[in-house]
Amino acid sequence: MSLDVDVRLDRESFSLDVALSAAPGEVVAVLGPNGAGKSTLLGILSGLLRPDAGHVRVGDQTVTDVGAGVFVPAHRRGVGLLAQQALLFPHMTAEANVAFGPRAQGVPKREAEARARALLADVLPDVPGLPGRKPAQLSGGQQQRVALARAIAPEPGLLLLDEPLAALDVDAAPAMRSLLRRVIRDGKQTAVLVTHSALDALVLADRVVVLGRGRVVEQGPTREVLGRPRSAFTARIAGLDLIPGVREAGVLRTGDGTMIAGRETGGPAGTGEPAVAVFPPSAVAVFAEEPHGSPRNVLPVRLASIEPRGDVVRLRAAPREGGPEWLDGLAADVTPAAVADLAAEPGSALWFAVKATEVEIHPAG
Repeated sequence: MSLDVDVRLDRESFSLDVALSAAPGEVVAVLGPNGAGKSTLLGILSGLLRPDAGHVRVGDQTVTDVGAGVFVPAHRRGVGLLAQQALLFPHMTAEANVAFGPRAQGVPKREAEARARALLADVLPDVPGLPGRKPAQLSGGQQQRVALARAIAPEPGLLLLDEPLAALDVDAAPAMRSLLRRVIRDGKQTAVLVTHSALDALVLADRVVVLGRGRVVEQGPTREVLGRPRSAFTARIAGLDLIPGVREAGVLRTGDGTMIAGRETGGPAGTGEPAVAVFPPSAVAVFAEEPHGSPRNVLPVRLASIEPRGDVVRLRAAPREGGPEWLDGLAADVTPAAVADLAAEPGSALWFAVKATEVEIHPAG
């Protein structure tokens, strides 16, 4: 089913004003820093929160319309929820947990139990005696798979996925991610996915909506948004460096007047319009002394942290005293040998350098 949302909710210290939509069978990922409004949005979609204005439509059904006085309670919305924790009924078997939703809709007991057994066989095909097991007899990953079966058993028009892989360990998460993709795609399920993971968004979502302070700050096809981010948060989640500023002829001018050279992308933009410079941490070279004689963007930074990441080491930057705030959080990926050669430690003064050919400058939107 399609989804059409345009809502506003005001609180003393926070307001949410969001419009978004999803086509039938489309998966929309909602990203944003803590406090951006993601949980509030899910609460409105699920019927746990009433907005102060606006509407929510799932398919042909209006489940919320403040102006018309319409508010369908959560249990009658046809909305499924898969949260971080499985939240299974501990006194019920796996089969009874999955059959609960259809039974609440009035599906006959025998039919609901048959549907539950079929779904359990699909999500956990190799666990003997699974239908009769209680949650305490299952691992965390197994419980989350049962919770997925429970969420889709009532055949919801809309599936809400609230950080569904966040509580799983590194061994269980990839298998669960693949299962989610298959179940959603095979069922042509319309879904809203809240996540902090770029990988989850890339694997599961068709489109990304990024929230900031209760507003949509960017949105578009998943690979486009994560490949060319327009906000610092999206760049961080996509593993890219981002510098904000305004567009000049062939360069980005930051708020403090620094000129960042790069390749202009994303269509024409006039001088002085908001833009961002984006580049991968792997394109950043790091020096203990200021480099000369190369067509690079050279940035004086203070080393904030050293983070091992597999075969590379990520050096995270902070501004030097009196330096511009946009340097905070910039990253460089270098080899362990390079770190040893730098003899740097947190607090050290370094230089980050990146070639203009590695930098994309595009409109900030």
